[in-house]
Amino acid sequence: MNKLFYTLLLFILAISFNYGQTVESEKYVQVSGIITDKSYNPVAGVAVVSKKLKKGALSEPTGIYSITSTPGDTVFFRALGYKRYHTIIPITFTERHCEVDIALEADTIQIKEVSIMPWKNYSDFLKDITKARPVDPIIENMNDNIASIYVAIANQGDYKVSPEAGYRYLMEQNFNASATHGQYPINNLLNPFAWAKFISGIKNGLFKSQKFNKPVRPKVRKKIKKSDSDSK
Repeated sequence: MNKLFYTLLLFILAISFNYGQTVESEKYVQVSGIITDKSYNPVAGVAVVSKKLKKGALSEPTGIYSITSTPGDTVFFRALGYKRYHTIIPITFTERHCEVDIALEADTIQIKEVSIMPWKNYSDFLKDITKARPVDPIIENMNDNIASIYVAIANQGDYKVSPEAGYRYLMEQNFNASATHGQYPINNLLNPFAWAKFISGIKNGLFKSQKFNKPVRPKVRKKIKKSDSDSK
């Protein structure tokens, strides 16, 4: 029993000694450099990962990076919008420091403008467009008010409901407002537009359907002058 125990103890000590020699013999290399693109512009935020040591670092805004590695290790460089790149530290490398400058290649593809619609396909679009929808009460009241205004304007004399007539009326109102700013309103007796409208109304029979009673003149008694003979 004691022999077995001593045998296991010697075996464990041999393994520990060999492991210690392996750890002591392992060398570390400081890998550093500058990461740029093909136009030699520094690239920031590039992930630099050591495959063997399972460690990582990020490049600075100036593109400078630094990471600890070992001979025979593979160092990966990854960045959004750029192709992946890796470098291998030679197994025979004996220096303490290694400078590796990287020029990443862009991996972004320019595509045309894309419009995102809330429909999966064209048939769903047609169904949604042609589907009957309830009318908003506010819009319905607005349409009724506009229709009543059109009817009221159409029933007034020679007014014609058209964009031209509305524009002409608006220009007249603006002209009158600017001409009488801070003054009394314009007298329509001196307004040529009012006279033109009045004459047009007369031609169209504005007063034909109206009956006017002529004023009755009061009777005036004539005084009879007395002659001289009558006075005698």
